[in-house]
Amino acid sequence: MSVAAVKVKVKKSHEGKRARVVEFLVDSGAVYSLVSSTTLRALGIRPHRKRDFFLADGSKVTREIGDAFFEYKGTGGAAPVIFGEKKDRNLLGVTTLAALELVLDPFNRELRPMTMNLMGYAAGTKRRTT
Repeated sequence: MSVAAVKVKVKKSHEGKRARVVEFLVDSGAVYSLVSSTTLRALGIRPHRKRDFFLADGSKVTREIGDAFFEYKGTGGAAPVIFGEKKDRNLLGVTTLAALELVLDPFNRELRPMTMNLMGYAAGTKRRTT
């Protein structure tokens, strides 16, 4: 698990007018991102389900989940988001990183563009057989 801090814009949707720049800890061990429920509700984002999560100490917590649109350096993408409570920290998880086409470089603790591979082959090209 690697951690770095970044500022990311959060909105209700791609077309959303209201946005907030949120400082996140990037955590490659977190699946979903977590944002203060106060911030999410101010942006008009509403939860649509609840889920149990386990903390590092083994204790279980229940949090609400909704969907948000995230933007970082001109690239945006939608991803699930956990509604954080008072003592929770804003976390940027791998689902959001994938939506933003980013990966965390654990050595330099910075975000880098994801290498995109398209599986299959283009029409009109010969497929290699062995």
